[in-house]
Amino acid sequence: MIDSGKYSVIGVNVDAVDYEAAVAKIMHAAIGRQSMSVTALAVHGVMTGYLDREQNYRLNRFDLVCPDGQPVRWALNLLHGCGLSDRVYGPELTLRLCQACVEQQQSIFLFGGTDEMNAVLIDKLAEKFPGLKVAGARASRFRTLSPEECTELADEINASGASLCFVGIGCPRQETFAFEMRDRISMPLIAVGAAFAFHANLLPQAPSWMQRAGLEWLFRLVKEPTRLWRRYLYLNPLYLSLLALQRLGIFKGRTDDGTPPQQDVLFG
Repeated sequence: MIDSGKYSVIGVNVDAVDYEAAVAKIMHAAIGRQSMSVTALAVHGVMTGYLDREQNYRLNRFDLVCPDGQPVRWALNLLHGCGLSDRVYGPELTLRLCQACVEQQQSIFLFGGTDEMNAVLIDKLAEKFPGLKVAGARASRFRTLSPEECTELADEINASGASLCFVGIGCPRQETFAFEMRDRISMPLIAVGAAFAFHANLLPQAPSWMQRAGLEWLFRLVKEPTRLWRRYLYLNPLYLSLLALQRLGIFKGRTDDGTPPQQDVLFG
């Protein structure tokens, strides 16, 4: 089990953890009904924290930021000598947490996606993990919520009796949601990106060899070029450039942890 603390990757503090440590930390909070904000960040997520000072503030106050992308794991090893042999991929973390919930008789809540996606996802998870308890599911409204709607949503998740809540509304909205709702919901909130669509078999995952080589971005770019080309063709080279500068000691990353948000986004 590896859990050696947080380290700056271009100003975003990422935990040097492996799957075993991440699952243990989350399940400890889940069983104790403790609030916890968790995300698994790839390059896009780290870059949102670099480019947006309010997002930098949010991310650097997360309880657990897992290195989702291989380039993020490589950065931890290169810059800080963390010795991580694998990333902590959000969709895989989702599966491992579901297995842990079966073994420890805990239940889950799903927030995000659509009603149709969630129905398929629940069926797929039930097939893969017999005995898994899904305490509830709520589709995203894909808009800003009123304060009253936020309170109703938090009350619904808390009242479900779930031990942990997976959040799948896309980066960076899901991280903003987990930050804003952390102290309203008495369980870990785990932002898992496209895991809902992947595990419902509605979106293909990159082949294992591409994932290991850090080429998942290329696979997704080919599948969704119109939506993703700006993200990858602009952010990836900038990320690599900033890492090189940090490695050389020219860029040390922000040390002020960003700017506190002026107001809640309340996206749900």
